[in-house]
Amino acid sequence: MNSTTYDRRRGQLEDYFGRTGYEAWARLTADGPVSRIRATVRAGRQEMRDQLLDWLPAQLRGLKVLDAGCGTGALAWAAAARGAEVTAVDLTSSVVRLAQERAPAIAGPGRIEYGVGDMTDASWGSFDYVVAMDSLIHYDTPDMVEAVQRLARRTRCAILFTFAPRTGALAVMHAVGRLFPRGDRAPAIAPVREAHLAALLTAAPGLEEWEMQRSQRVQRGFYTSQAVELVHR
Repeated sequence: MNSTTYDRRRGQLEDYFGRTGYEAWARLTADGPVSRIRATVRAGRQEMRDQLLDWLPAQLRGLKVLDAGCGTGALAWAAAARGAEVTAVDLTSSVVRLAQERAPAIAGPGRIEYGVGDMTDASWGSFDYVVAMDSLIHYDTPDMVEAVQRLARRTRCAILFTFAPRTGALAVMHAVGRLFPRGDRAPAIAPVREAHLAALLTAAPGLEEWEMQRSQRVQRGFYTSQAVELVHR
């Protein structure tokens, strides 16, 4: 991995979600009223989360799941409710603390352990499944692919992740976003064409035994994201 570009972007994300964007993120992911634009993002995120959960086994008892970039923890809670042993990781202590505060009681054998740091850090251990929902979309494509390679080294069954598909509508949204003062901007996402991403994943060392099996796009107003299922053969 080009650690310089990856670490620089990770630092920007850590700064934004730990300071500038925390309140906006907390409001977006709560149940209270939001603007029409943010409502489409909220609905899109819910649809994407449901899609990723649908790709996971219905029964996860005894299986280990990494929620890589857990945000406020909704996916981690759902996986734990199916019996999974979940490690929920995010970059900032404030976001992880919010996930812990909102966590419902979990009946049954599932459990969640929370952590703050880099989702690709090997110290989190090995897993049966890794889910990275909208946590890789801010990285340039080579760094995204390298992050997947890192995760694959300690994943047994499948990696589910999302990327920002390169579309005309998304390009317009990015152009509009550049009109806002720099301090008011969320970190830019890095759109990529699915065919290009698939080619890079196929050629990446260490991913020879992994295969893209399913891909699904979710588009709701100002939310556009595409899920990929990468399965270990």
